[in-house]
Amino acid sequence: MASPIPLPFSKPLDGISGNTLAIHHDKLYAGYVAKKDEIATKLDALMRGDLSSANATYSELRGLKDSETFATNGVYLHETYFDVLGGDGVPTGQLADALATTYGSVDAFIAVMSACAMASRGWTVLAWDTHDATFRIVNGDAHNHGGVWGCLPLIVLDVYEHAYFIDHGSDRKAYVAAFWKNLDWSKVDTRYQKAVGRES
Repeated sequence: MASPIPLPFSKPLDGISGNTLAIHHDKLYAGYVAKKDEIATKLDALMRGDLSSANATYSELRGLKDSETFATNGVYLHETYFDVLGGDGVPTGQLADALATTYGSVDAFIAVMSACAMASRGWTVLAWDTHDATFRIVNGDAHNHGGVWGCLPLIVLDVYEHAYFIDHGSDRKAYVAAFWKNLDWSKVDTRYQKAVGRES
C-alpha cells in the first residue's frame, strides 16, 4: 500500500497558509492515495474472477476503471502541485529561457497560464508535449479530464476552491498570484530537462 508523500518543503508559504496545506495535503490528497489503493485492490480481485458482466452502460468493471483514473490522477496531480511549491518565485534555468522564447517573456507566459487558471474548474497544467516537442497548457475540470496523452506535467496549478478558499475566499486571482510567488523554478526546471531528455 502506498503512503502519502510528505510536503517537500518546510518553510511557510506566502499567501497559502499552513491551515490550508494541512487540509489540502494531509486530508484531501491523503484520501486520494487511500482510494487509489482501495480501487487497485478491488480491480485486482475482479480481474481474477468472472468478467462476464462487463458492460459499457453499467458494470462494476466500468465503475472501477473510471474511478481508477480519477483517483490516480488525483494523486499524481496533487503530488506535482505540492512538489513545485516552496520556492521564491524567481524564474531561473533552461525552462525559464524556453518559456521566454516561446511566449515572448516569462511574465507573458505567467499571464497566459494565469488566465487559463481563471477559466478552469479544477486544474491548469503546463506540460511538455512529447509528440509536438512543444509546451502545452491544458485545463481539467476533473482529475481525469483535460489531459493529453504524451504530455508530461511541468507546472501543476490546483484551482479547486479547497486550494484557496480558507486564505482568499472567492478571490481566485489573489491565490493564483500567491502560487507564482511560491513556485520553485529549480524543481520545475529539473522536470523540464527530464521531459526533453536534457538532464545532465
